[in-house]
Amino acid sequence: MKRRDFLKQSTLASGMFFVPQFLKAFEQLPNKTFSNKKVVIIQLKGGNDGLNTVVPFHNDIYYQQRNKIALKQNDLFKISDEVGLHKSLKPLQNLYNKGFVSIINNVGYPNPNLSHFRSTDIWQTASDSNEFLQNGWIGRYLDHTKGNPFSAIEVDDSLSLMLKGETQNGLAITDPKMFYNSMRAPFFNNVVSNYNDAHLSEHNLGYLYNTMIDAKSSSKYIYEKSKTKSSSAAYPKNLFGKQLKTISQFINSGLETQVYYAGLSGFDTHANQTNSQARLLKTYAESMEVFIEDLQKNNAFNDVLILTFSEFGRRVKQNESNGTDHGTANNVFIMGKNLKKQGLYNNLPNLGDLDKNGNLKYEIDFREIYATILDKWLQVNDSEILNKSFSKLGFI
Repeated sequence: MKRRDFLKQSTLASGMFFVPQFLKAFEQLPNKTFSNKKVVIIQLKGGNDGLNTVVPFHNDIYYQQRNKIALKQNDLFKISDEVGLHKSLKPLQNLYNKGFVSIINNVGYPNPNLSHFRSTDIWQTASDSNEFLQNGWIGRYLDHTKGNPFSAIEVDDSLSLMLKGETQNGLAITDPKMFYNSMRAPFFNNVVSNYNDAHLSEHNLGYLYNTMIDAKSSSKYIYEKSKTKSSSAAYPKNLFGKQLKTISQFINSGLETQVYYAGLSGFDTHANQTNSQARLLKTYAESMEVFIEDLQKNNAFNDVLILTFSEFGRRVKQNESNGTDHGTANNVFIMGKNLKKQGLYNNLPNLGDLDKNGNLKYEIDFREIYATILDKWLQVNDSEILNKSFSKLGFI
């Protein structure tokens, strides 16, 4: 294999995309003071049907528009006289009753895009719908704070746009031991040790070389730090449960990472929505219950804020396949122990006032949520990271 090809494949091995910032190896970095505040971001990929997640069970329009897929009262657990949550979210009821959950309704953005890919990019970059950015809002947070290579970690095989900055990226890691071992491969070490600046410049490989240096310097710290705390909690035996177990291991071990990102796929429910959404929400709720209990057991939950979003909601009227098509505004779940506004943050959508396509109208710009987290939780200049100023909300 040619050295140039090896460099490319090393940074893409197992789908892992590593940090492209130009710092010295971690061991040479000066000591820094880190905030203990953590943000865990979870995406329900595919466009979760928020109207069948947070349900207005006394609303006649809801049942008229969804005569086959509307949820009856016995399919819910009630959180008010008018609103119930899907019964698959039952594992979250205890957390909700303790005030650890805030539900923000009618979240979206102007001129919404109904493409999964484009809307996901908009949410990940915090752009306007007609603006195309090449870096994510967490990536810009990394650029702004100039933290260590592992300041943001996505527990996945590849790095999403959200964690890519102009000068610094997050890391994509599914398993700290595997990540560490991949950085210790003999040929990898030989390449890192023997390439000189002139050769790198000649072949335009300096960027990849620095990427490998940062990945290698981070891998040992992440692996050895994460070994100091193992979880005995019984996480669900599925991919999402494994992702959350890895994140809890990182947090509980004291890893100096401030942002974690994970996702649960399958929410594009155009047909036979009832069973598939019930299964997915059950996976989400059961895993989240164990995750938060694990953090509490290790006295780590106080410093963790969890944001769950989906790239868009679904249309109000069901389709002919007993499913729902792509919609607009949706609900966002915030979880934590420091919530100022618990339970329902605002009113549910007005089903009698839809846009011309039969979609929900947004009330809260999703970037207001980001601005609030950046300003009130991570305590940084949100307008510099989001490229403009947004109103702050009162959930923390």
